Amino acid sequence: MPIIPVEWLAPLMFAVLLLFMVSGFPVAFALAANGLLFGYIAIEQGLMSVALLQALPDRIFGIMSNETLLAIPFFTFMGLVLERSGMAEDLLETIGQLFGRVRGGLAYAVILVGALLAATTGVVAASVISMGLISLPIMLKYGYSQSVSTGVIAASGTLAQIIPPSLVLIVMADQLGVSVGAMYQGALIPALLLVLFYIAYVFVITWFQKNALPALPPEACYIGQSNSGMRILKAVVFVLMPPLALVFLVLGTIFLGIATPTEGGAMGAVGALLIAASKKRLNLDLLKQSIDSTTKLSCFVLFILIGSTVFGLTFRAVEGDLWVEQLMGDLPGGELGFLIAVQILIFVLGFFLDFFEIAFIVIPLLVPVADKLGVDLVWFGVMIAMNMQTSFLTPPFGFSLFYLKSVTPKVVKTIEIYKGSLPFIALQLLMVVLIFAFPQLVSQEEKVKYQDSPLQLDLPPQNYGGESDPAGQQPFVPNFSE
Repeated sequence: MPIIPVEWLAPLMFAVLLLFMVSGFPVAFALAANGLLFGYIAIEQGLMSVALLQALPDRIFGIMSNETLLAIPFFTFMGLVLERSGMAEDLLETIGQLFGRVRGGLAYAVILVGALLAATTGVVAASVISMGLISLPIMLKYGYSQSVSTGVIAASGTLAQIIPPSLVLIVMADQLGVSVGAMYQGALIPALLLVLFYIAYVFVITWFQKNALPALPPEACYIGQSNSGMRILKAVVFVLMPPLALVFLVLGTIFLGIATPTEGGAMGAVGALLIAASKKRLNLDLLKQSIDSTTKLSCFVLFILIGSTVFGLTFRAVEGDLWVEQLMGDLPGGELGFLIAVQILIFVLGFFLDFFEIAFIVIPLLVPVADKLGVDLVWFGVMIAMNMQTSFLTPPFGFSLFYLKSVTPKVVKTIEIYKGSLPFIALQLLMVVLIFAFPQLVSQEEKVKYQDSPLQLDLPPQNYGGESDPAGQQPFVPNFSE
């Protein structure tokens, strides 16, 4: 076997991984195959001990027994049960009636319902498809702009990726080595601000383009009709209150420290079943569909994480972590240069990769560098999560755009969906800039430092809980006053 210089192994390993992914090979198996291939090369060249591979079974069992990742199937199951029980339809009908007589009322309703679905379901596909099937035909029927309507629906569905209990935040917490609760608290204020930005954008459209988002005619609303007050009260009590109560049950108990995210997810799953049962929509078919989809997503996440562990073990053994640290640490501007470069990298990768792939491949390479530079990891993670949210909207591979196109009428052209997504991509990037400029938006009780990642080689079980820096080192935040 020809001798490959050690300094070339890490860049070559990363390049081969990209080649695997471009060829369409499944990501999980591409990661594992790449790790084993270069592990063999490193062993043959005497750069890596065969005994090091004995760490793999322990690490795989550590992943499978990780309680943090157990929250993913709980929250996924909760969202799927609620989506299939018709909660989205009921919410859109109720909130649409409340705002129908206002210009842009249906767009406001879609944004608010998207936020509520995000806080209860956390599933982008379910949110986008549900709102696309229900609200888009009504919006088009009453003269709403195609681009604005599709943009509002696609963007509101992506709120499930940043509003807790988001699967993105769970995965990010795991990769950053911080607690899920800290990520949830850190993301809450930026997520709510993003919802306000969406509402403000719709308001601006209604102010300057009054015909783009007209109000519903009186005959389409039951407000002002006989017995309308009682109908509204009944809808609010029986439609709006159950999901709000479920949000408090899940997020409230987590934020108050009563339950862990995994326990909150379990309570949410039970609450979703109770809501479905109260609507007399809980049946064996719904359970089968929800369990099947939950199993597929959970296995998808688990296999990618196992593949990234195999890749990371070899990558670190061939000094890949030192290569990335040197590459990113030597950027001009120090910490600021590193942070700007990371955000540009994540945004560009979002055009081509799913957020799971970014989280499991790229984040473990960046976190040790960020930690060494003294960057606050919760702030860093929230900023990346907000940036990764744009991957669902960026043409031509944005998943939300695909989901929406699959349920839109033929009269809606793909270019209109792309045009509608662009202002919301700009709003999301603006939110990234605000988080960068005002770190205090990411609220948290304590500063936490990196504990573990799939790149580390230690044999004991992984510790995914965050803790305060024992040395009292202050995390890096940008200071624009100097």
